[in-house]
Amino acid sequence: MEIYPKLIMDALSTVRYPGSGKNIVEMQMVEDDLRIAGMHVSFSLIFDKPTNPFLKSLVKAAEAAIHAYVSKDVEVEIHTKTLQAPRPDLPDLLPGVKNIIAVSSGKGGVGKSTVAANLAVALARLGHRVGLLDCDIFGPSVPKMFGMEEARPYSENIGGRDLIIPAEQYGIKVLSIGFFVDPDTPTLWRGGMASNALKQLIGDAAWGDLDYFILDTPPGTSDIHLTLVQTLPITGAVIVSTPQQVALADARKGINMYRNEKVDVPILGLVENMAWFTPAEHPDEKYFLFGREGVKQLAETMQVPLLGQIPVVQSICDNGDSGTPAALDPASPSGQAFLQLAARVVTETDRRNLEKEKTKIVSVKG
Repeated sequence: MEIYPKLIMDALSTVRYPGSGKNIVEMQMVEDDLRIAGMHVSFSLIFDKPTNPFLKSLVKAAEAAIHAYVSKDVEVEIHTKTLQAPRPDLPDLLPGVKNIIAVSSGKGGVGKSTVAANLAVALARLGHRVGLLDCDIFGPSVPKMFGMEEARPYSENIGGRDLIIPAEQYGIKVLSIGFFVDPDTPTLWRGGMASNALKQLIGDAAWGDLDYFILDTPPGTSDIHLTLVQTLPITGAVIVSTPQQVALADARKGINMYRNEKVDVPILGLVENMAWFTPAEHPDEKYFLFGREGVKQLAETMQVPLLGQIPVVQSICDNGDSGTPAALDPASPSGQAFLQLAARVVTETDRRNLEKEKTKIVSVKG
């Protein structure tokens, strides 16, 4: 039989793009490069981006339509093209970012996000270019801590790619899944969906030039942590814990996760949060509500630096709830504590970069 271009296009017009009600021909997804040589047919399909979720299924549907409406003997060769330039290959995903710092905790409730938010603010106040990514897909808290619950970042075409423009607050570039989901609705995603969303916030955003890219990771160890170490060459990890023994046990697990030979992310140090309580009317007194210097002792045992001790101060909680991190007020005791923490993180990061090679991205085979 003889095959004409119209036969092919008529067959392809039976393939509908899911959810649109239109076929791929009227959506102009069939490139003008149709070639017919005997029983061999080749052409290209154009997609908006390489991560289009229907790419593979539409290619199969187009081939099946030609076999069904033209001939099962036709040899079909389909190429795919995208309007958007591909995401840069690893490890050059964020070429303008100098240091990537993961702020982690072995368990929830120890104030990790508070420390991450205030560390970012303090680093910015020290004159550094800072980005903060809320990596907790299921319980994002950064939007509230920065008073950005109404923020809705937009995308812009940069270098042929549609990139998310991070929101900015207090001189910091900020992104969180909380900007894109209903805060009153639980995020019911499987691990793979959460990981893909996180990869988009990392690789499909215009982070630009940063001295410090702070990752506020979920508590514990999870698929999200694996995604991070497979996607980014993390410069170092900061582990947050309270002095309680149950928290310290989990903090030790977090340290060991990063020290695992397959992960091999340097530990910059530990932060003892809620280290003591000092009443406003008795500024010279310290009450050790959750144990005394437990994190300091763990740091000595694990042979890592103690980066700072943050006291229990009501204003830290109030500032977080009001969207004005305590580090914005350098004159306050809590503001001073976070500025000292940031300075120590800078020192330890510089030391790590002098003494060790750049972290390698984790490769998982099989």
